[in-house]
Amino acid sequence: MAYKERHNRWTELWLRFVIWREHHIKEKNFLILLSLIVGVICGGAAQLLKFLIHVIAHALTSHFDTTTENYLYLLYPVVGILLTVLFVKFVVKDNVSHGVTKVLYAISRRKSRLKKRHMYSSLVSSAITIGFGGSVGAEGPIVYTGAAIGSNVGQAFRLTPKVLMILVGCGAAAGIAGIFRAPIAGMLFTLEVLMIDLTGLTVMPLLVSSIAGATVAYILEGYNAEFFFAQSEPYFTSRIPWTIGLGVICGLISFYFTKVMFMMESMFSKINRQWLRIIIGGALIACMVFLFPPLYGEGYGAINELLNGRVESIVNGTFFYVDRDNVWFLALFIGAILLMKAFATSSTNGAGGVGGTFAPSLFVGALTGFLFAFIINNLDFGLTLSLKNFTLMGMAGVMAGVMHAPLMAIFLTAEMTGGYDLFLPLLIVSTLAYFTIQCFLPYSIYTMRLAKAGDLLTHQKDKAVLTLLKIDNVIENDFKVVHPEMSLRQMIDVISVSNRNLFPVTDADGMLKGVVLLDDIRNIMFRTDLYPKMHVSRFMAAVPDVIEVNMPMDKVMEIFDKTNAWNLPVVDNGKYVGFVSKSKIFNSYRRVLRHFTDD
Repeated sequence: MAYKERHNRWTELWLRFVIWREHHIKEKNFLILLSLIVGVICGGAAQLLKFLIHVIAHALTSHFDTTTENYLYLLYPVVGILLTVLFVKFVVKDNVSHGVTKVLYAISRRKSRLKKRHMYSSLVSSAITIGFGGSVGAEGPIVYTGAAIGSNVGQAFRLTPKVLMILVGCGAAAGIAGIFRAPIAGMLFTLEVLMIDLTGLTVMPLLVSSIAGATVAYILEGYNAEFFFAQSEPYFTSRIPWTIGLGVICGLISFYFTKVMFMMESMFSKINRQWLRIIIGGALIACMVFLFPPLYGEGYGAINELLNGRVESIVNGTFFYVDRDNVWFLALFIGAILLMKAFATSSTNGAGGVGGTFAPSLFVGALTGFLFAFIINNLDFGLTLSLKNFTLMGMAGVMAGVMHAPLMAIFLTAEMTGGYDLFLPLLIVSTLAYFTIQCFLPYSIYTMRLAKAGDLLTHQKDKAVLTLLKIDNVIENDFKVVHPEMSLRQMIDVISVSNRNLFPVTDADGMLKGVVLLDDIRNIMFRTDLYPKMHVSRFMAAVPDVIEVNMPMDKVMEIFDKTNAWNLPVVDNGKYVGFVSKSKIFNSYRRVLRHFTDD
């Protein structure tokens, strides 16, 4: 009882503070303050996640022999997935996979509201998955964690959905900035991937959060870049044709990566029993990591080795250690890892692990750029491409293609490596990779699921507003229902108590059969001789089309445009629900548009 009284007292005090804030601090100023707080918290969360992954992975693998195979690779990923599944099922009790997609869905369909448990669920579960060798990245989970922190901070102060959306973006930006020490990339992530508009209201909070998240990382980790890269080999303009070729190849590799991810996701979704998914996915990832140890975890160690020219180390801890001096064997080995990464990542997530595709896209990009230059150099074309430069360019290219975010890919690659001198080739590769994959896939790996369901919020204001509108909010239910067997006399009685000129016709089970328009029966309304003989089934009309209750609003508007109707019935598997009118949609559209675009 004492605890309950203390809780109620603290709740009352908090409510008083919230009310005081609403009356004394302007929302724009308060938003800047909250963005700073969210940035610091999310920067700390990102550092905590990196620390947990490093501690677990170091404890498990630091004693491994680099000159021979290590059979514990067959065990660790399966144990990590099993522990993750148990944690999610019995502690979190919610689905925490596809973090970035869930943030996008929360913005478009849940008024930017995320549950409190998501402030820690992805962080803990992904640390276990990646630390034990799951071939996924920590960036998706930290975006989900940061977005949940921003959302719940905003909810605590009773802020509007519009401001909550900004704080969700602030949390995501700070998470990216904190984990990579890349504040510009963190901000660009919210603009290109989360598709939050850069306006007078959003620019300062996003900047403040990104800078705060990166500052926390700098304080705790120092000023060294995430990947050690020294610009020791200049980039010559004569290499531009080869750079263009790498850009196109990165786009094609991005397409391959995305298609494999969705193919494997579809395969695992058809396996209904969770224990079977764990066995199949765990066995796949364990075998792949055993044969190709660079697939263990995020793979950042392998990226650092390639950036520093230590290509032979990529075969450490494998059966193939003795072949590390064979040039073409190395090329084949790297190519196999490149192709296997998408299978390893999707198997980890499909089995029940928690992680993102951010780090895998960087990893695949690094291998793509390195392998491209490595093969060219050994084919005796009379020129030598810089392996480290092309490795860096490949990272930006594949990330730009997979995420459909070329600006973020350019700045993230430059910020986390210090490779600003390669800005021109990074621009070329990222842009070409993005345009190449656009020829095959109009949506990114994050947005494709939502786009198919009509739940994607985009920078296009018309589509964005239609996405924010819900069919439930525009359905009208004040229409008098009539039945086919009713006489004209009964129909007149219904008309006399209705303020509408439209009457849905349903059978005894509520299934829609047609509609009666008042204008169609005016000529017989006062013919009393027809009252007992004429029935609704004689004069009801067919509806031009129907709207399903879960239909996205852009599809609803397409039906209105096609039929030129002013009112259309809404059904749920054929059962009458109500009507939707153009006027109601337009009024709601104007209200949401005004709220959505107001700075």
